[in-house]
Amino acid sequence: MRERGAAERAHGAGESGGREAPRSPHGPDATDTADTADAADTADTADTADTADTVEDLGGDHFAADCRARVAFEVLANRWDSVVVFVLGEDGPRRPRALLDRIGGISPKVLNEALRRLERNGLVERHRYAEAPPRVDYRLTEAGTALLTPIRALGAWAATYADAVLEAQDRHVRPGTARTSGPRTAGDRSTRC
Repeated sequence: MRERGAAERAHGAGESGGREAPRSPHGPDATDTADTADAADTADTADTADTADTVEDLGGDHFAADCRARVAFEVLANRWDSVVVFVLGEDGPRRPRALLDRIGGISPKVLNEALRRLERNGLVERHRYAEAPPRVDYRLTEAGTALLTPIRALGAWAATYADAVLEAQDRHVRPGTARTSGPRTAGDRSTRC
């Protein structure tokens, strides 16, 4: 799929990305609106070209199984992984007990699984100290630190749209499933980040 998209761009799909520019509804003599429409088409073309370059940069077609963007989504798909990365990014290296206290609502077993998964993905490194009793702490790698920007962006998106998402979920509750009384909001959930 990747070769096909690049080949189409290489064969000169034209400035409009292979699309024919829409004609002005006002006829050939319309100047102001036609110029505005042409400027909008040019902006759309630039956005489309930028999107095509971004898709190529991600390593594949929008829906390709080998698209590198899927790696990022898989890394963040687990409920606790992004929280652990966020806390380590904000607070620096931490021992597991300190992470449990800071995060709250996570069991030691689930935290350990998250830390191992993050370590396996190269986002966290485990540092063992040669002392008695044994001591271990976790810190972000360069790749883990780089994830802080998109995690913060997702947090900003959630602050803006979480209530709307929760309302939509409430409207689509399946019959026969129990719901707590009253509508819920993002403020109903205790969050620390």
